[in-house]
Amino acid sequence: MWEDPIVAEIHRTREKVAQQYNNDIAAYFADLRKRQEESGAKLVRQREPAFAAPLPTTATSSTPQVQH
Repeated sequence: MWEDPIVAEIHRTREKVAQQYNNDIAAYFADLRKRQEESGAKLVRQREPAFAAPLPTTATSSTPQVQH
């Protein structure tokens, strides 16, 4: 079966990083936050919402109403 070398590299890198943090995703992100703070730069910026209009407050129902 054919194996995509780029995908294989991504999988190897993921495994390597997971081993470095003992498969603890919380520890990984804590380290990322620490490294970001130490660098003095904001490495990941929160994007502005693409659509900022408020959602409608009234819900419509497609269920027919039964009158008694």
